[in-house]
Amino acid sequence: MSEINKAPRGTNDITPEESYKWQFVEKKLIETAGLYGFKEIRTPVFEHTEVFTKNVGDTTDVVQKEMYTFTDKGDRSITLRPEFTAGVIRSVIEHSLTAAALPVKVCYTGGCYRYEKPQAGRLREFHQFGVECVGAASPAADAEVIALADGLLKSVGIEKISLEINSIGCPTCRAEYHKALKEYFKEHTDDLCGTCNERLDRNPMRILDCKSPVCSEIASKAPVVIDYLCDDCKAHFEGVKAHLDAINIKYIVNPHIVRGLDYYTRTVFELVSGDIGAQSTVCGGGRYDGLLEQMGGQATPALGFAMGVERLLMVLESQGKELPTPQPCDIYIAPMGEAAALKASQMCFNLRNEGFQALTDIVGRGLKAQMRYANKINAVFTLVLGDSELESGKAKLKCMANGEEKEISLDNIISEIYNARLDMLAEAIK
Repeated sequence: MSEINKAPRGTNDITPEESYKWQFVEKKLIETAGLYGFKEIRTPVFEHTEVFTKNVGDTTDVVQKEMYTFTDKGDRSITLRPEFTAGVIRSVIEHSLTAAALPVKVCYTGGCYRYEKPQAGRLREFHQFGVECVGAASPAADAEVIALADGLLKSVGIEKISLEINSIGCPTCRAEYHKALKEYFKEHTDDLCGTCNERLDRNPMRILDCKSPVCSEIASKAPVVIDYLCDDCKAHFEGVKAHLDAINIKYIVNPHIVRGLDYYTRTVFELVSGDIGAQSTVCGGGRYDGLLEQMGGQATPALGFAMGVERLLMVLESQGKELPTPQPCDIYIAPMGEAAALKASQMCFNLRNEGFQALTDIVGRGLKAQMRYANKINAVFTLVLGDSELESGKAKLKCMANGEEKEISLDNIISEIYNARLDMLAEAIK
């Protein structure tokens, strides 16, 4: 097959055989977020490059290595979004959403783009669902957002997920932590990768997130940020834990969580599955109190999270969870002849207006081929329509599950299908 007829490396098509799973999951996520007061926001798939370089962090892998950036015809630098938060906050500022009642609660779903080595659960085009809560500084807000993340995964049927939390402090206490990290890593400069040696003076916390096995091993013995928290950050973290305890959400304090983007402060968290191998983090998030001011807005506390839809589906599959299948075709009407085809089109139109999935032949198949097609699409009922049926105004409605037939009036097709469906449901309940 020609390369131009294949999806680009690191991307996947979502075919009709799989799309119903995505539709179910995304609908459930948005509905559950709505119970917490989050409403959907939709932002452009690309932004001015500075939205990410100035706010995500120029020492992060995302900015240094992974962004899809190009110059448009107006000589502007444009980047496909590698993550949602910076673009969402840009929108919050542009549209003065914080002028309304606080907190601003928004959720989103869509594609993100990062140029990295494709592997299971990590693609170049991937999809996220996430939320941002702007204007709430209290530990109760952290606990509520974490509870929502936990509840979202449970709402789609995921089990055996562990919650890991940490605090990475504020700029004040992180300055002391940076000093401790620099002292530690300077003893290992000969073993650190080139990228980490470059990060050592500018942002040593990024070394903790390096994917190199050697750097990861060195980082595992580094000082942990939780030992350097100031009194305010300690109190905030204790408040988060108290609120999680109050709503009976179990958690593990993991002092090694730092997250991969520079805008995070204080609370960070991950929801982790042991069922999908190395890419075990299904959801990650935390607080980013300085981001709005950094982007030109008023100083406003904020927090949020994002979860990968691909990874979420991987966990569901690994745990053997069956998602609801799409609505089957209620009735397939098989016409024989031009007059019957016109009548079948009319009947299908009326049935669809009443909420039934009704199909008929539009490719010119013979009767046997039409019935084979009805089997392939799992039609619940079939109805053959020919000259005799048109003349009498009656036809036989066949239940494909058991082969039973019932003569019905064509003029009452809607009520007949409705009643036949009720009969099938009653039989199934017995």
